[in-house]
Amino acid sequence: MKLPDPVTLSSGLTAAIEEDEWVPGAVQLVVDGTPQSHVNLRNPADLFYEYIRRIGHVIDLFKPSSQPISALHLGGGAFTLPRYVEATRPGSRQQIIELEGALVDLVREAAPLPQRASIRVRRGDARAMLAKLPAGMHGAMDLIVVDVFAGAQTPAHISSVEFYDALKPFLSPGGVVVVNAADGAGLPFVRGQAATLADRFSVVAAIAEPQVLKGRRFGNVVFVASDADPDLEWLPRLLAGGPFPASMLAGPEFAALAAKAKVVTDATAFDSPAPPEGIFG
Repeated sequence: MKLPDPVTLSSGLTAAIEEDEWVPGAVQLVVDGTPQSHVNLRNPADLFYEYIRRIGHVIDLFKPSSQPISALHLGGGAFTLPRYVEATRPGSRQQIIELEGALVDLVREAAPLPQRASIRVRRGDARAMLAKLPAGMHGAMDLIVVDVFAGAQTPAHISSVEFYDALKPFLSPGGVVVVNAADGAGLPFVRGQAATLADRFSVVAAIAEPQVLKGRRFGNVVFVASDADPDLEWLPRLLAGGPFPASMLAGPEFAALAAKAKVVTDATAFDSPAPPEGIFG
């Protein structure tokens, strides 16, 4: 497989597409040594990373199987989840917002999107671009995925209550917001996100590997938030699909997680922590 040369992003970081030597036909996006996306080009429904598989299960369950949806993805990476939505829910309409134009070009060259897919890529800062999206998208997005990273960290301005206030108008009735948050010891970033999401949505849950949710190991926590009524009755089925081991905090358990932090504002927001050195091998 001939792959394009690495590119330098506006941040000064280097992005490269590398072949997965263990999975034929698969590639991964690596930014300054941090693996950020994995795509099986032969089978886009095959999700590799643990937290991405958890988000995939949300996509599988929150609407009837195979039903097309409207989705907004903040953070593009290698477009893993938009490809998954198209593979499992053909005919879906999707929008991607990605800051790094060089990254978009790199991914398009190495792993083009399906030609018939209704996937539009917009280049720009995820939060700033919300104000520039068409008015027709308000109240129309069944799914919003927030998976924004600058290098290996989530920028502070994508974590505040002001950010979520700008995001919510795009959500359809019964729609779902999925947020990926990475954290380590004590979960200061995750707890802040829990408090902020709980302040703005009627139903919120957190899913992760148990040791991550206990703040004993660095890893990804997937938040699921909605104003759906009745409450998200499909949530318990998320754990049945793996990956294992898995834990979910909802109801009183989630409230306990959120109670140990204050709602994050633009004035108090901070970047998520950098992963420990050597965590990616």
